[in-house]
Amino acid sequence: MPIAALRYAVFVAFLVCALIAAGAWAVRTRRINPFSGAGRTLRDVTDPLIAPIERWLVRRGGNPQAAPWWLLAFALLGGILTITLVEWLVFQAARVASASRGGTRGIVRLLVYYAGQLLLLAILVRVIASWFGAFRYSRWMRPVYGLTDWIIEPLRRIVPTFGMIDITPIVAWFVIQIVLAWLMRVL
Repeated sequence: MPIAALRYAVFVAFLVCALIAAGAWAVRTRRINPFSGAGRTLRDVTDPLIAPIERWLVRRGGNPQAAPWWLLAFALLGGILTITLVEWLVFQAARVASASRGGTRGIVRLLVYYAGQLLLLAILVRVIASWFGAFRYSRWMRPVYGLTDWIIEPLRRIVPTFGMIDITPIVAWFVIQIVLAWLMRVL
């Protein structure tokens, strides 16, 4: 039930942001006279949320007139991420509780599972970051390479490349999946 309440709260927050965005848009496009009583009231209500977004847009070379739509996008994405994160945390708490009921074996299985998932995530981050030019010596990528080099570098000596395409991370992904499935059966 608390997740349903969170969803309603996120929906209400999105509706409030939509109303603020619509009010700011109406004042900025002069659908409502900005100097009338209603216009001043709308500006007083919307500017605390819209003004920081406008400054953010201007610093990045964007159009400050788009700030209400950015507010709407931030509210939508922030709401989706909040709900997803809370649901994930609740699921992980249930998983930990279940593993603790299994005793030492259950906790070891959970730790092995989390280690495998961390490696798979690191491989995914490594591949996606390489598309954007973030490689080994980037400050943010050093931990990812540290986690994945032990499996990818030996596989590079075995797995051939296809032109410019290196399929070693894909092979490493499947190797980790197979070993993880085997370990989960054995443990």
